[in-house]
Amino acid sequence: MTTVADISASRANVQGSNATRIEELGRIIQVYSDLTDKLQQSHSQLQLTVQSLRNELSDKNRQLERKKRLAALGEMAAGMAHEIRNPLGGIELYASMLARDLQEFPASLQLVRKISSGVKRLEGLVSQVLQFSREISPQIQTADLSAIVDQSVEFAADRIGPPLVCRVAGPRPMPVRIDPLLMGQAILNLTINAIEAVGEAGGAIDITWSRIEDEGKFRFSIKDSGPGIAPNVLDKIFNPFFTTKESGTGLGLAIVHRIVEAHDGTITVTNAPQGGAIFEIRT
Repeated sequence: MTTVADISASRANVQGSNATRIEELGRIIQVYSDLTDKLQQSHSQLQLTVQSLRNELSDKNRQLERKKRLAALGEMAAGMAHEIRNPLGGIELYASMLARDLQEFPASLQLVRKISSGVKRLEGLVSQVLQFSREISPQIQTADLSAIVDQSVEFAADRIGPPLVCRVAGPRPMPVRIDPLLMGQAILNLTINAIEAVGEAGGAIDITWSRIEDEGKFRFSIKDSGPGIAPNVLDKIFNPFFTTKESGTGLGLAIVHRIVEAHDGTITVTNAPQGGAIFEIRT
C-alpha cells in the first residue's frame, strides 16, 4: 500500500531529477554559447586574415607587373644606349682633334669645348641607362650600416655646408645583411637628392636608422626640410626617366628602387606634416 510518505518521496525524486536536467541543460546551453562566441571570433579573425592576404597578393601582383614593365623598358633602353655610345665616341674623338687645330681661334675653340661637354653629359646618361638596365645581383654579406651612412655623407661632404645641416642618428655599430657597395650607392643617391631638395636656401637633413625585429633587417630614413613632393608626383617618383629637375635624367631614384628591390626590401616616399620629404628603406 502506497503511503503519503512514499508519494512525497517520489515527487521529491522527480523534482530533483528535473532540477538536475535543467542544470545540465543550462551547462549545455552555456557551452554552446561559448563555442558560438569562439567560432564568431575565429570567423572574424579569418576574414581579417583573408583580407590581409588578398591585399598582400594584390600588392605582390602590382610589384610583379612593375618588374615586368621595367625589365622590358630596360632591354629597350640598353639597346638604344649601346647604339648611341658608339657614335658618341666618334664625336668626342673628332672634337678633341678639332680642338687641337683651333688653339689660335678662341671663339671657335669655345664652341668645340661646348660640344665636348655635351658629349660627356650624354655619355654620363648612357652609363646611367646601362646601369639601370643591368641585372642587379647583390653580394650579400654582413656590413656595418652606420659606417656605410658615414661614408655616404663623407662622399657628399662637398655639397654639405652652411647653411645646410646634416644630422645622423642610429645604433653604432649596426651589422646588417646587405651588399655594402650597392646599398652605399643607394644611400648616397638619396643623400644627394635630399641636398638638392633643400637647395641653396639651406635647411636640414636628418638621417636615421634602426633595427627591425628580424636579425639583419633594418629601417633607414632620410628626411629633408625642402618643399616636399607634389601629391600628383608621389606615385611617379621612382619611375625611370621621370624627373622634375631641369638637368635631371630621371634615373637616380629608379636605380635606388632597383637596388632596394634586389635586397627584397621596400622604399617609400611621403611628405612630412611640417614640410619636406621622407624616403624610407625597409628590408
